[in-house]
Amino acid sequence: MTAVSIDSLLVLGFLLGLRHATEADHLAAISTIVTERRSLLSSSLVGAFWGVGHTLALSLAGVGVLLLRYQLTDRMTHVLELCVGIMLVLLGANVLRTIVGEGASHAHAHMAVPSHSRADLWFFSRPLLVGMVHGLAGSAPLLLLALTVMSSPLVAFSYIAVFGVGSLMGMTIMSLLVGVPARLTVQFARTNLIVRGLSGLFSVGLGLFIVYQNGVLNLSSIGAMQFLRAVK
Repeated sequence: MTAVSIDSLLVLGFLLGLRHATEADHLAAISTIVTERRSLLSSSLVGAFWGVGHTLALSLAGVGVLLLRYQLTDRMTHVLELCVGIMLVLLGANVLRTIVGEGASHAHAHMAVPSHSRADLWFFSRPLLVGMVHGLAGSAPLLLLALTVMSSPLVAFSYIAVFGVGSLMGMTIMSLLVGVPARLTVQFARTNLIVRGLSGLFSVGLGLFIVYQNGVLNLSSIGAMQFLRAVK
């Protein structure tokens, strides 16, 4: 590959990373965390931590594919997607559970938690873990497959790096935008609960759809095909 084509490839990786951050399952997961934050700065940091976790997982997967020659099967791809669906259901259900247990006055107090409280460790570790799960699922198998045809591991890992930077910047921006409604309604407890509730319902609904699509339809069909092959 020439220097020009490599540069073009890296630019493409950055742009695809930006676009990657706008996928529905990513926004659903991150919204359940962002809507709990009381400032736009902490909302954007949630997206940044998601990007770090996403890039870290992709890098580890890249090591397995490029250096250890590990191959992702269709079954493994659907299992990873199934994990994403389950994670979305749990994240959304946690938001709904919290809302049910809160009164309007308690919800307002919750939003006023000091930014340096012990809870911040959990608030920022969650997007890191969520990003890692997303980094192994979704379009990651296609990305890892593309890496195998690149000219060298150095080019492939450079592509992962710029893709990761793009997804980090994209998710930081999206988290900031998602955090705007929560920030604007922080003084209106009931409206804020509605905003958080919608994010929880969206996460649960999308998660159930992904679970059905990958756990019921795809994995069951793969299992049936393997059974038929074994019978033959």
